[in-house]
Parts: sequence; C-alpha cells; structure tokens
Amino acid sequence: QVQLVESGGGLVQAGGSMRLSCAASQRTFSSYAMGWFRQAPGKEREFVAHISASGGMTSYADSVKGRCTISRDNAKNTVYLQMDSLKPEDTAVYYCAARSLRVGSRWENEYAYWGQGTQVNVSS
Repeated sequence: QVQLVESGGGLVQAGGSMRLSCAASQRTFSSYAMGWFRQAPGKEREFVAHISASGGMTSYADSVKGRCTISRDNAKNTVYLQMDSLKPEDTAVYYCAARSLRVGSRWENEYAYWGQGTQVNVSS
C-alpha cells in the first residue's frame, strides 16, 4: 500500500508561481511512476504531468506545457510539480498518483494510489 500526501497548495495571483509536493510512504518509491492530475469545479479530473520511476522521462498536458515542471527526489520519496505563469484556469484540486510501473501514463485509471488532493486557487 502506498500513501501519498500532497502539500503546497494555496492562493496565488495570476502570473505567480507555486510548487506542489507529494510525499510517499512507500520505501520502494523509486520503482513507481508518478503523475499529477487536477479537477476544477464542475469538471472531470484531468491529466497534468507524469514522470518515470527514474525521473528520466516526463510528459505534460498541452495546457501546462512550458509552464509546469514535474520532478522527483527518490531519496526523499517525494515528487514535485513546479507551476509558473499561473492562470485563473489552473484553479483546481491537484492530486498526485502512483503506479507500480516504471513508466507514467496520462490515464488516471492506470494509477492505483492517490493522495487526498491539495487546493490551488489562482486569482485574476
């Protein structure tokens, strides 16, 4: 069982930056690919970014490409999402997820473990 705890959300003005963190309980964290997803009010949850188990491969949704960077520190069992040039449409609950494969996925049903989410609000 993998437990994931997100942190770092809050309120930021448009154009600002925020870094989300997701700490994992699993000691074999380095064997898991990780993903970030988000859900805005009234919308379905959507893919944001994913990173391979080693950190060598990343992928981003078009809506955040060039503005977000996913990274991980396997020594700290933590994955990060750095978000820059934030827009009001980035307002959502952000979730991290883990899958017990080395390569990430854009499909949420391919992730077995989820955090509780952290709220990000971007004001205009």
